Amino acid sequence: MEAREVRLEGEGVFVLWDDGHESLYPHRYLRGECGCAGCVDEMTGRRMVGWEDVREDVQARDWMRVGRYAVRFLWSDTHDFGIYPFEVLRKLCRCPRCMEGEVGEG
Repeated sequence: MEAREVRLEGEGVFVLWDDGHESLYPHRYLRGECGCAGCVDEMTGRRMVGWEDVREDVQARDWMRVGRYAVRFLWSDTHDFGIYPFEVLRKLCRCPRCMEGEVGEG
């Protein structure tokens, strides 16, 4: 599973996957799913920062590919520590097809 294209749009982060699937992640939702050590306790796995803790107007300002397996975002709240492995990012897709389990996970 690999992201073929990533675009920052007004309503969220658009990802075109190598299997043709398209995902649009609202900025606040995606920021709230950050898995870095500041957002998720490394020892317990307990989420410390979730979407409800993130400002409603947060936006991804920039992004970069991390190797061949993930992307990293620079958020408008200056957070930039977390990476989003493609496998995790695909599982975060909230489109109707993914929510119903119709789209494979790669």
